Amino acid sequence: MTFPVLVDHLRRFAVREGDFVLKSGRRSRWFVDAKQTLCRPDGILAVADAALSVIPADVDAIGGLTMGADPFAYGVAAVAATRGRSLRSFSIRKESKDHGVTGRIAGALQPGDRVVVVEDTATRGTSALEAARAVREFGAEPVLICALVDRGGTGAELARAEGIDFRALVTAAELGIDD
Repeated sequence: MTFPVLVDHLRRFAVREGDFVLKSGRRSRWFVDAKQTLCRPDGILAVADAALSVIPADVDAIGGLTMGADPFAYGVAAVAATRGRSLRSFSIRKESKDHGVTGRIAGALQPGDRVVVVEDTATRGTSALEAARAVREFGAEPVLICALVDRGGTGAELARAEGIDFRALVTAAELGIDD
């Protein structure tokens, strides 16, 4: 399924060309600053339309590693609420906190929840997998990893090896980019 409004928004606001070193250490001639879409009202509506069409109806919560997942999770949960769908949102801290609410999870995640883990841009997929493992350690079940943009790395393969479905809302090819 292709989401033309989302693809157009990403092309206009998020895709950058140049010389970049990615988190993976790999060099690339393009970069997706997905927050340029996720943090604009028309962008998050396009993301929510796409995400809500692929998120299973029995999912309870949405979240992932802070910062990349935060606007994605919170925006989709808010839009879902306006459409009669209840999705609680959460973030996963980089490190455990030992005061106040302890641990890595911050937000409304509950043990036993069925969860969609979100990520703004996936290359290798290791960040989303780290988030899925934190969700499992918390006692919830990650059922889907949803990337806003998949650069075409190993994300889908790694997710499936962990027994988690993987879905990208947009691929590099749909953005007209080949690396």
